[in-house]
Amino acid sequence: MNDKLVFLGLLYFVQGIPYGLQSSLLPVYLRGAGHSLTRIGLTKVLYFPWVLKVLWAPLVDRVGTKRRWLVGTVSGLALTCLSSAALAPEAHIWGVVGTLLAMNALASVQDIAVDGAAVGLLKGRSELGLGNTAQVVGYKAGSVFAGGGLLAVIDVAGWGWMFMLLACVYCGVALFVWGAPVLDDDCVKSQAEGRKGGGDAVHPWRVWRKLMAVPGTPWTVLYVLTYKLGEQGAVTMFPLFLLDHHMTARELGFWNGVVAMGFSILGSSLGGLLLAQYTIPGSLMRRVFVMRTASMLFQISLLAILEPSPLMKAMAVLSLSVQHFLGGLITTLTFTTMMHCTQRAEESVQATHYSFLATLEVLGKLMFSALAGGVVDWVGYHSAFLFFLVLSAGTALHVWRATETGALREHLKEQPQ
Repeated sequence: MNDKLVFLGLLYFVQGIPYGLQSSLLPVYLRGAGHSLTRIGLTKVLYFPWVLKVLWAPLVDRVGTKRRWLVGTVSGLALTCLSSAALAPEAHIWGVVGTLLAMNALASVQDIAVDGAAVGLLKGRSELGLGNTAQVVGYKAGSVFAGGGLLAVIDVAGWGWMFMLLACVYCGVALFVWGAPVLDDDCVKSQAEGRKGGGDAVHPWRVWRKLMAVPGTPWTVLYVLTYKLGEQGAVTMFPLFLLDHHMTARELGFWNGVVAMGFSILGSSLGGLLLAQYTIPGSLMRRVFVMRTASMLFQISLLAILEPSPLMKAMAVLSLSVQHFLGGLITTLTFTTMMHCTQRAEESVQATHYSFLATLEVLGKLMFSALAGGVVDWVGYHSAFLFFLVLSAGTALHVWRATETGALREHLKEQPQ
């Protein structure tokens, strides 16, 4: 089990690096350069390959082995970082945009392969909980490394050396995956399944019917599209409010990019520990969603304070930390629910099914994040955050009803032991 957790955690770590670069480093850089919140929000378009990954997920499912896909994509990320190291963002902005887009495309393909490997490797309730903790914590640790730690590298060594460091990290991971013994059985299994189910690869509508026929899929689809809407708007815009009124870029990089993300990892870890001992408890899900809504009320109260002060800065850090802690806990519960749903599918479409759900999860967050800046520019911070609060409360009500009388109640009863 430890070998599986190290393997999955490391791959999700490198997968989180592009997200950290774009979610923490890029917005602060652009806001410091005077760009509008609307324009900053539109940079979320760079995540678009994640929305399209469901289109090529059947190819990853059917052709080759997970080992080859993982080594190929991680090696491609290393080459992309070497290209980025040769570019100066001030003089080659479109080149930088192109390399970030390429990193997202490669990371999205890597995600399909590692998710497929995780579905096959993790068995039983305990392994599911710990494995999904490795997924969420590894991904967020990679995001912290890129969005917080690399800010210090840029200050000391510059843009080029930062990407040279990333290229070395990716090369090391590619070598590790090439020799990882946990994938030995996967190679034979993938080849056999590729020959067995090859007909569906050229008939995508058959795959689609199989995906939607999996028990619990319709409810899970709606849930993953909506569960982060209000939270995503607040997480995206509140740090930029602090940058406008209370913190410098370096302070924000530390408090939001390192400390708050540390609390997110803590929340994800707690979720994994709970899931290793219990099934997904409906009462826990209800309480966490209600607490998230309450934390947004506290955050809204801070928007009225425009004068910088140590007390305001402390309250802002507390708000960010609580918000990320609850968000991390919710994410682990959500991804475990998704993986449990996927394990009901036929083995030949499991990676595609999980990629389908993960794509919708990204799509829900991406669409709202891209629009959040425009909403704030249009109606202001206060009105926008009230809108975020309503969305968060609506999601809490949806989950509450589902765990008591709806689809999620039956879904949780059937958790594997």
